[in-house]
Amino acid sequence: MTLINLRNLGVTLSAPLFSNLNLTIGKGDRIGLVAANGRGKSTLLRAISGEADTTHGEITTARGLRVGRVSQDVPEALLAVSMYDAVLSALDNDQVEHESWRVDVALDHLQVPPELRQRLLGALSGGWQRIALLARVWVTEPDVLLMDEPTNHLDLNRIGILQHWLNTVARGTPFLVASHDRSFLDAVTNRTFFLRAEQSHSFTSAYSEARNALDEMDVAAARQFENEIAKANQLRRQAAKLKNIGFNSGSDLLLNKTRQLKVRAEKIEESARPAFTERSAGKIRLANSGTHARALVTIEESEITIPDGQSLFRVGPLWINRGDRVVVLGSNGSGKTLFLTRVISALRGGQSGIRVAPSVVPGVSDQTLSQLDGFSSPMDAVTGSSEVGDRSARALLAGAGVDINVQDRAISILSGGQRSRLAMLLLRLAKPNFYVLDEPTNHLDIEGQEALEYEMLEHDATALLVSHDRTFVRTVGTRFWQIEEQRLVEVDSPEGFFLKELD
Repeated sequence: MTLINLRNLGVTLSAPLFSNLNLTIGKGDRIGLVAANGRGKSTLLRAISGEADTTHGEITTARGLRVGRVSQDVPEALLAVSMYDAVLSALDNDQVEHESWRVDVALDHLQVPPELRQRLLGALSGGWQRIALLARVWVTEPDVLLMDEPTNHLDLNRIGILQHWLNTVARGTPFLVASHDRSFLDAVTNRTFFLRAEQSHSFTSAYSEARNALDEMDVAAARQFENEIAKANQLRRQAAKLKNIGFNSGSDLLLNKTRQLKVRAEKIEESARPAFTERSAGKIRLANSGTHARALVTIEESEITIPDGQSLFRVGPLWINRGDRVVVLGSNGSGKTLFLTRVISALRGGQSGIRVAPSVVPGVSDQTLSQLDGFSSPMDAVTGSSEVGDRSARALLAGAGVDINVQDRAISILSGGQRSRLAMLLLRLAKPNFYVLDEPTNHLDIEGQEALEYEMLEHDATALLVSHDRTFVRTVGTRFWQIEEQRLVEVDSPEGFFLKELD
């Protein structure tokens, strides 16, 4: 049974976001919505929920259908109320009086600790705010869920709870979810919709299988385009040859044939579609400067402590060799970022117990992208952290997905994805041979994640990493250090940790 039908849908703002979009959502559909940042995912979700207008096409829904949209951003008015009251306010007055129990049930199913429910929403982490927004929609008993990046700000444990909730409590509710978390999409969806400016594609499979099918389709389209253009060029060559013969012989028949060949070539070129290329949010490139040292970092036996002196876990002896990409695994709050901070301090010459080879050139990116602090604009960041000239800086920024119209504006107005790509660009310009990256895929779309993965593998980068992105960890990690039983130990694979956290 069709619940929502999108027919020839299109939205044009300063440029077309998408057009001629056709999609049906029926009972049992669990659809992943995939596109690069800024390509219209949020706009499409708002349009389906009736909160945004479309330029053309139509949206029809089953009579009486309740559509619940989980947005990315918390309404400002909710920040000053408790999580419980924020969820309660989604009910109408009669339900508030007689069915307030729905709130506790929703929060219980999403495993929200009781002590958090009376805290102000504005004082909670972004992850808990995202859970509150989901609970607000769920208590209204929607027939279809629309979710916009629900895993943003969630640690792996919370992602596991969300996956379990979608596959159990909410298993009877169809949904459309926009997400850049590839493993999450594989775990919860049964269809995938790739949103594109002109030709969007739907597949009856989860992300990984659908992506393979899409890649095959794009390769076939590229081959077909090349064949059609070659055919058109051949017709034009034939036409040119006949034209010369026709002029020399005075044959009207040959000249008419020449015109026919030109018309056929033009029709082929007009109908030929070039293979899809994403209007890229920018390429991510990394580079390695040389080093002859085998062990770049050696960590001696020591303790990682919090400021009050309490021990979190013991480390060492451990080492990081050239070409190692070490992923640090641990539950939220276990001290992963604190450990990375200690290594960063050693790289900058301020930490005992960690030896760094003299040839190490560090490149550091933390969760807050603090390497962007102190710069007034993207142009200032590039020219201020390298010796490139203005013209080259603008070209580098454009290649990183920072449009010319924002290159001289405040960094604060950039999107999360643009800030992440700018941070990666600054790392590249520093030409490090040892990267320390804390959640580097935060805010990157799938295209950006894959670009970063490719660059790390292509350049055989040496790195110390923290990431909750399972696909990224599996792709780039060569060694894995796990915090368990108050000790940082090396393990063969991240899979045991993933299973434990997701359970």
